[in-house]
Amino acid sequence: MKTICLRQGKERSLLRRHPWIFESAIARGGADAGETVRIVSFDGQFLAWAAFSPASKIRARVWSFDENQRIDASFFVAIVASSIRTRSRFDIQSDGLRLIHGESDGLPGLIVDRYGDTLVAQFTSAGVERWKDVIADALLHATGLTKLYERSDASSRALEGLPEVKGWLRGNGDVNLVLAEHDWQLHVNIAEGHKTGFYLDQRDSRKRFCDYARRLKFERVLNCYCYTGGFTVAALKGGAAHVASIDSSGPALEKAAANVALNGFAPQRATFMDADVNASLRAFIAQGRSFDAIVLDPPKFAPTVAHAERAARAYKDINRLAFKLLEPGGVLFTYSCSGGISADLFHKIVASAGCDAGVNGYIHERMGGAPDHPMTLAFPEGEYLKGLVVMRRSL
Repeated sequence: MKTICLRQGKERSLLRRHPWIFESAIARGGADAGETVRIVSFDGQFLAWAAFSPASKIRARVWSFDENQRIDASFFVAIVASSIRTRSRFDIQSDGLRLIHGESDGLPGLIVDRYGDTLVAQFTSAGVERWKDVIADALLHATGLTKLYERSDASSRALEGLPEVKGWLRGNGDVNLVLAEHDWQLHVNIAEGHKTGFYLDQRDSRKRFCDYARRLKFERVLNCYCYTGGFTVAALKGGAAHVASIDSSGPALEKAAANVALNGFAPQRATFMDADVNASLRAFIAQGRSFDAIVLDPPKFAPTVAHAERAARAYKDINRLAFKLLEPGGVLFTYSCSGGISADLFHKIVASAGCDAGVNGYIHERMGGAPDHPMTLAFPEGEYLKGLVVMRRSL
C-alpha cells in the first residue's frame, strides 16, 4: 500500500474527520488515479485510507478513518447498502430520491438518484471511477433494480482528469420518465436533464411553496429560472390563479408547459417567457407590474469561494429587483446553490438587497436541501443549497 505523508500541521482537518486532502498539504508520496493510499501525519501517525487523484487540487479523498478497514469490494457493498437503508428512515414523498450523496455518505464523488425503477449515477472522482463496476453491481443488488444510467458528464470530471461519459451502465430502458412528487407529477429526462435529470434537492421547497400558495391564496406568481416548472406546478397545485415563468432555455420551457398540462391545469393559468431574468425583472418594474409571490432559484453563480464576491453582486441585484416587484405582504422564496456562498453570507446579501430596494421583511423560514441530500457534522461543504422565505412587511 502506497503512503502519502502530510506536511507538518496539515493533519488537523483529518483529525476532525474532514474527507479532503489538498495538494498543498502533501509533503511526499504519490499513486495512480483512484488508487487507495495510506495517509499519515508528518510524524508517521495513521490518519486515513483515501483515494488518490494526481490531477486534482483535492489530491486525495478519504474512504475511511479506521486503520483496520480494508478498502475492497466488500467495503463498497457494505457502504452502498448502508446509505440506501438510511434513506428508508426519511419521509420522502416521491418516487424520486437521492440514494448516495457523495462525501456525506462516505463515497466522495459519487451521486446516485433513483427515479422509480431506474437508477442514475454520477462518478465524478478518480476513486469511485476506479471502483465503478463494483459500485454499480452493489447498487443493483441493494435496490433490487436492473437499470442504471450513467450521467458522468459533469464538468468536475475534467478536474479529475476524467473524460465525460453518458449512457446505460447496466440494463437499458426509456430515458423519458414521469416522477411522482407530493401531489403532482413531473416529466424527467435522465439523459439530458440537469444534474441526474432533475433538481430533487428542491423537493421540500416546492411543497412549502404549494402550502404558502394554498394558505395565502396567491393571485400573481413569478417563477424565475423556472427550468421545467417544478415551482410553477407546485404553485398551481396550491391554487395560485396565475404563474408567469421565466427561463433562458426554450426546451426547458417546453417541458415546463408539458408539466402544467400533465397535471391537468388550464393553460391560461400559466405563461412562459424565454428571456433573461434580470432584464425581465427590470422591464416588469418599468411596466408597473407586481407579484404576491416570487421564486428566485438561479443557477450556481459561485462554484468556489474565489467566485463569491462577483456572485454576491449578482445575487444582490436579482433580489433587489424582486423586492421592488413584491407586493406588501407578498412572499419571496430566494435560493443560492453556490458552494462558495455560505448561509450567513447569503442572508447578508438578501438583507442588503432589501435595504437597497427600500423594503423590509420577515424571515419566515430558512430552507435547505431535502433530507436525502444530507450535510454531515464533519463536512459542512455539503450545505451547498440554502434559501430564505421572506414576507415583505406592509409598512
